[in-house]
Amino acid sequence: MAYGTRPGKIRKRVSSMTEQLQQATKEISGDGAFVRQTNRFSTSFGKGQGELPVEAGRYRLLWARVCPWAHRAVIVRRVLGLEDAISLGTADPIRPDLPHVDWAFTLDEGGVDPVLGIHYISEAYLAADPAYSGRPTVPAVVDLTTGAVVNNDYFLLTNQLETAWAPLHKAGAPDLYPLHLRAEIDALNDVIFHDINNGVYKAGFARSQAAYEAAYDALFARLDELEERLSSQRYLFGDQITDTDVRLYVTLVRFDAAYYTAFRANRNRISDYNHLWGYARDLYQTYGFGDTTDFDAIKKHYHLSGHLSALGGNPYGILPKGPDLSL
Repeated sequence: MAYGTRPGKIRKRVSSMTEQLQQATKEISGDGAFVRQTNRFSTSFGKGQGELPVEAGRYRLLWARVCPWAHRAVIVRRVLGLEDAISLGTADPIRPDLPHVDWAFTLDEGGVDPVLGIHYISEAYLAADPAYSGRPTVPAVVDLTTGAVVNNDYFLLTNQLETAWAPLHKAGAPDLYPLHLRAEIDALNDVIFHDINNGVYKAGFARSQAAYEAAYDALFARLDELEERLSSQRYLFGDQITDTDVRLYVTLVRFDAAYYTAFRANRNRISDYNHLWGYARDLYQTYGFGDTTDFDAIKKHYHLSGHLSALGGNPYGILPKGPDLSL
C-alpha cells in the first residue's frame, strides 16, 4: 500500500495541520520550550471515599499503538493478566483530519468503537466535561456505565494497575512495583519522564534553538547514564522487571524508528548503544512488550500524522522504509 499524499490534497492537509499546530502552541512557553498539558482526570482506583471502584468489566482502556504513554498501560495490563477485566479500544495511528487534535476509531467497522459507540476519543472526554478544551489524550479509562473518561493520568495509571487492581491479577503475575523498591522506582521514573519519555517531545516540539538544545543535551546525558547502569545488570533494578523498565522501553522502542529523525534526537540511535540496545531487544522478546509493539503504526503516526508531519517537514507523506526488524 502506498502512503504518499497526492499534491492535490496537500493544501487541505496543510490547512488542517496549521489549525492543529495553533492548538499545540498552548503547550509552548515564552522561551519556546514544550510544556506538556496536565492531566484533567486523575481520580485513583481503590476502596476509599471518592475513589474509582475496582470492578472487572466496568472500564474500557482507550489507546493508540503509537503512543508511549498508552503503550505502557497496555503492557502492564497484559503482563498482569488484566485483559479480561479491562477491555481495550484502539484508535487509528493517523490523526483524523479535524480542526482540533483528536484520535479516531477508523480501524473499527463504521469508524465507531464497538463498545462505546463513539467516533472520536474526544466524545468520551466531553461526556465527562462538556467544557473540556484540552487535547484528548491516551491512555484514557472510560467508565462503561456513563461513557465518560474517569482517568487519563498516564503518569500514575500503571501504578494503579499494579496495586489497586492486584485482586484481579492473574496467578503468578510479577510484582512490577515491589514495596521495598517503590521509593527508588518513583525517583527513577521521575527522572526518566522528564529527561527521556518527555525529553524527546521537548526536543521535537521546541520552538527555539536554546530550548531544543537543552532538551537534547539532557536526553543524551541521561541515556548515557542508563547505558552505564545497564552494563552490570539485566534490568534497571537488577534481575527483576519493574514498572520503570516498562516506562523506559516504550521510548527506546520508538527511538530509532521515529524520534531520531522526526524529533531531531540524532546524536545516537539506541542501536548504537551496546547495553541499551541489548536491554531493549531483551524486553522486546518478553511477554507483553514486543507483542504489543507495532512499528508500522509508530512510523505512520510520527511521520505522516497531522501536526507531527508538519513539524517534521513531511507534507508529501513519505513513509520511512526501516527499521530492519531482523537485527
